[in-house]
Amino acid sequence: MTKKTKIGIWMDHSVANLMEYTGNPIVTKTIECNFTHQDKEETLKRSESTMHNKEQGELSDYYKEIAEIIKQYDEVLIFGPTEAKNELYNTLKGDHQYSDIKIEIRAADKMTDNQQHAFVREYFEGQKS
Repeated sequence: MTKKTKIGIWMDHSVANLMEYTGNPIVTKTIECNFTHQDKEETLKRSESTMHNKEQGELSDYYKEIAEIIKQYDEVLIFGPTEAKNELYNTLKGDHQYSDIKIEIRAADKMTDNQQHAFVREYFEGQKS
């Protein structure tokens, strides 16, 4: 598989929109965390500790799935409204497999698909100068 160059990832704790930057059009692939609000309520009824452990396990799987995709790129922009972007980054920075990948973190609000595409486009086009 040939190495792709650039990807933007808008994410929070429940969903990640992956947008490969190749010019136009930007196509979005979505990855969802398997820990839903309903799961949280059901496990919370049993035990807060159980709920927390299940949530951490599902988040870990979610981050691993995104991390596997990141390995295919040279430059990665991770942005979004929650701490999820920082949590993912912290899991990546200690792993030598990601040491040659330029990873940038940016804060961003909730955005429409078009706003996310524009954010990714502006970021990578600004890199050319």
